[in-house]
Amino acid sequence: MKDIRQPAHHRSRGPGRLAGLLMALLVIVGLSGSTALAATGGTTQQARATVKVPARAMDAVAAMQPSWNLGNTLDAIPDETSWGNPKATRELFKTLRAQGFRSVRIPVTWSAHQSTTGPYTVDAAYLSRVKQVIDWAQAENLYVVLNVHHDSWQWISKISTDHDNVLARYDALWTQISATFRNEPRTLLFESVNEPSFDDATAAQKTQLMNELNTSFHKIVRASGGGNKGRLLVLTTQGGTPSQDLMDDLYTTISALHDGNLVATVHYYSFYPFSVNIAGGTRYDAAAQNDLTDAFARMHDTFVGRGIPVYLGEYGLLAYPDDNHPSRIERGEALKYYEHVGHAARVAGVTTALWDPGFAYLNRDTLKWRDPTLFAWIKSTWTTRSGTASFDKVFVAKSSRITAQSLTLNRNGTRFQSLWHGDTKLVEGQDYSVFDDRLTLTARELTRLTGERGYGVNATLQARFSRGLPWQIDVVTYDTPVLSNATGTPDSFTIPTKYQGDVLATMEATYADGSNAGQTTWTPYQEFNVAFSPDYPNGTIILTPEFLKSLRDGEPAALTFHFHSGTKVKYKVTKSGDSVTGTAVKES
Repeated sequence: MKDIRQPAHHRSRGPGRLAGLLMALLVIVGLSGSTALAATGGTTQQARATVKVPARAMDAVAAMQPSWNLGNTLDAIPDETSWGNPKATRELFKTLRAQGFRSVRIPVTWSAHQSTTGPYTVDAAYLSRVKQVIDWAQAENLYVVLNVHHDSWQWISKISTDHDNVLARYDALWTQISATFRNEPRTLLFESVNEPSFDDATAAQKTQLMNELNTSFHKIVRASGGGNKGRLLVLTTQGGTPSQDLMDDLYTTISALHDGNLVATVHYYSFYPFSVNIAGGTRYDAAAQNDLTDAFARMHDTFVGRGIPVYLGEYGLLAYPDDNHPSRIERGEALKYYEHVGHAARVAGVTTALWDPGFAYLNRDTLKWRDPTLFAWIKSTWTTRSGTASFDKVFVAKSSRITAQSLTLNRNGTRFQSLWHGDTKLVEGQDYSVFDDRLTLTARELTRLTGERGYGVNATLQARFSRGLPWQIDVVTYDTPVLSNATGTPDSFTIPTKYQGDVLATMEATYADGSNAGQTTWTPYQEFNVAFSPDYPNGTIILTPEFLKSLRDGEPAALTFHFHSGTKVKYKVTKSGDSVTGTAVKES
C-alpha cells in the first residue's frame, strides 16, 4: 500500500563505493551461512521455528491464514520509526501469534539504505535489522512474507525510461536479499515487489515490464541456492490490482515458469466510493457487495481453481479505521464489509493479510487492539459467518411522537434467535416482531428504551443469531441538526453546528448551473475528511482549505449535508478573495 501519509525526503547516502563493496561482502559471507545474528546489546537471536511447512504450495499458503501486515515500520521512509510507529519487537509477534495469526507480511523499503549507483549495495546494518525482525517472527512460529515495498514508486516505476539502471538495481537488491536469507527456513516467503506501477508506458509495455520484474526476481532467487531453491515465491499483478486482465497476465507469467512453489498476490480495499466515503458511498450497498464478490470469484477462478494459491497481501478499507481522524465509514457498515471479506475469502480459498499501518488496529505501544469489538468481528470471520442488519442504528425523532421502527435482517446463512437489551431478553410479539427478514421494534418498547429522550444513544440492543457475533443496534434520539451563519477565510472556516444527536454521513456540493463544486469534480458528493469533516466535540463542521480554495470566486456553492438519520440540511458558502461567508438555508 502507498500510505496516505506524505513520504519523508530521501536521506543522503552513507558509505562510498569501496566501503559499500566491503559491506556487501560481509553480508553475503557473514549472514548467508547461519540463521543467527547479533542483536541490539550484543546478544544473539536464533530463528527457532518449529512450523512444519506443507510440501504443496496450496497447503502451505492455506496454513498461513490469517495474516497481518507490519505496515509503516520497516517500509517507512527513511527509517523504521519515521512514520510514527515504534521499532518492532519480538513481543509484538508473540502477541500476534497469541491472537490467532499464523503469518505476517513484513514490508520493507530499501531505497534509503541502498546505494543508487552500481553495485547498488544495501547497508549491512539495515539487512541485519531486517533479518532480526524476520527471525523474531519465525521464532514465534509465524510464516513471514518479505518484500520490496515503496521502492516500487520511488524508483522502480521509472524502469520504462531508465530500464537498464533500474533493472540492475532491482536485480542487485534481490541478489543481496537472497544471499542474506538463503538458509532461512521455508516459513520465509519472498514477494517480488509491492503494487508496482510504470511511468510513461503503454499498456503493452507495462505488461512486459511486470513480467520482466517477476521473472528476473524468480531467476535470481532460485539461482542463489540453499533454501531458496524451494522457497515459496510470491508474484504480483500491476498495482496489486485484482482486475481480470492483470490477473490473466500474472497467470501467464506463472504458467511459463513451470515452478510449483509460486504464489499469486493481489490486494483488495473494497469498492472505492465506499472505501473512502466519496460519491455518496456511505453504505455497504449492493454495488460494494458485488464488487467484493466479483473480486474474490476472479481470484479463485484465475488462480486457486487452477492450482495456484492466492495470498491477499493487503486488505482493509482505505480510510477506516483511523485513530487520528473522525471516522469516515459508519461503524456498522464497516463491520458488514469485514464480515463479507472473511466469508468470501474462505469460499474462494484465499489467505488474507490485514493491512495495519499502526494507527488503525493494533496499538504498537500497548500491544492492545484499538477497537477490541472490531477485531473480534474480524477474528470471527476466520471461521464463521455473523448475522447483520440494514443498519446498526434506529433514529427516534425527539420532536415527534414515537412510532414503531423497522430494520431488515441480513441472516447470512444464520437463524435469528432473540433480541436483548443488556441482560434482559426482549419479548417477541410484545417488544418486537419478526416477519420474514423484517425486525420491528414497537412504539411501546422504543418509548421505554429512549427514556428521558436525551440526544444521542439512549440504549443498545443485541440481535443474536444461531452462530457468530451479535449485531448491536443503537437506539438514538435526535432532531434535525441546526447550522448557523459564519465567516472566515479559505484557510480557516467552520460551520457552527448543533448536531442534536445525529451523525454526519456526507456532503453534496453544487453550483446554481448544476455543475459540481469542490476539488472532486466528477461527483457532487465530496470526500469525507478531505473536503469536509465533522468536529462533534466543538460543535462544528470543518470545510477544508483544499475544498474552499477550489471554489469559484464570488459564486455561491450550495451544500447539502446528509446525516445518517436520513435528514438533509442545506447551507450556502461563498468564497470572495480572502474571505468566506456561510449562510444557513431555511427550509421552505
